[in-house]
Amino acid sequence: MTDVFAELQRGTEEILPLDELQQRLRASQESSRPLRIKAGFDPTAKDLHLGHTLLLNKLRTFQTLGHEVTFLIGDFTGMIGDPTGKNETRKPLTRAQVEENAQTYKEQVYKILDPERTRIAFNSEWLDKLGTEGMIRIAAQHTVARMLERDDFQKRYREGHPIAIHEFLYPLLQGYDSVALQSDVELGGTDQKFNLLVGRHLQSAAGQKPQCIMTVPILEGLDGVQKMSKSLNNYIGVNDPPVEMFGKLMSISDQLMWRYFELLSFRPLAEVEALRRGVEEGANPRDVKMQLGQEIVARFHDRAAAETARQAFVDQFSKGALPDNIPELTVSATDGDGIALPKALKEAGLCASGSEAFRQIQQRAVRVDQQRVEDRGFLLQRGCSYLLQVGPRRFARVSIV
Repeated sequence: MTDVFAELQRGTEEILPLDELQQRLRASQESSRPLRIKAGFDPTAKDLHLGHTLLLNKLRTFQTLGHEVTFLIGDFTGMIGDPTGKNETRKPLTRAQVEENAQTYKEQVYKILDPERTRIAFNSEWLDKLGTEGMIRIAAQHTVARMLERDDFQKRYREGHPIAIHEFLYPLLQGYDSVALQSDVELGGTDQKFNLLVGRHLQSAAGQKPQCIMTVPILEGLDGVQKMSKSLNNYIGVNDPPVEMFGKLMSISDQLMWRYFELLSFRPLAEVEALRRGVEEGANPRDVKMQLGQEIVARFHDRAAAETARQAFVDQFSKGALPDNIPELTVSATDGDGIALPKALKEAGLCASGSEAFRQIQQRAVRVDQQRVEDRGFLLQRGCSYLLQVGPRRFARVSIV
């Protein structure tokens, strides 16, 4: 049981209540009654990315231990829009948009979860039937003061940003999902903790044993700073082509690599620790990163595709080949007779900000005319052209005018 629980804890941020989950797992093992595990996803976009798979990986772990897993698609709550972390009211989606996105989710989750052992549910199944009376009954279980304990609601209220009444309904409806499914454990990101606790509260009010909750961290994107997001263009999509997926994974920093190993890899923790010690003793982190890249690509495609992607990377970058169609740009000098390298990287769209450019230079990920540059004050001269490169994938030919 100790090893089982250690594997369940891997990559989690918080388990509440910890001792209660341990008790439930022991009781489940003794009685041969599987626990009911759920995680909800609102289909607000068509594609899942690796940030979403943290929860899917944890569901998969529960599956391998013999528990019942429900992948819950929030087709009803998706029309409201989760206000978590937002400083303004989200634009609601239409049912047609939600249903279209939901179909793509069903196809993508089976790249991780076992189709034969996964229940896919839609919360419109019970939320459509609530009606006005049912909605009022659920709303009576919570207070406005309690809602305003949520950090994002509290901040918006304090700063005078509007909070629509329907946004208060979102955590209540997510919590009611737990009542409808009689869940023993609910998984969610750290930003979902408030909503998960609402589920415990509503289960108690309904006479059910409150669920345990497990939160997983928010996965950083390729920049190593911001949350992985399509809108920030720092994501790795579950449906990305193999070569693109592998290249993106090879572009992350050596430091971020260990974070990805911890949260995304299925390798035993002891094996990951051995890889880390190897790098500390002189092994090339690039070679270790390739192992991560192959594992992830094989998971979402297959082993042959992973090997092809690895070889393409070696051929293109390790042998000095340049990609086709490198964009050609003109950048204006801003520092006398030229422009400082960090500014040029930002202007060329190779880095999202000056601070990211500084970090990439510090991490030895920037090359000018295929030569590594570690001087943040390096000046690109007016009237000259340069081949700029950030990591193994981002290129631009830049003329300074």
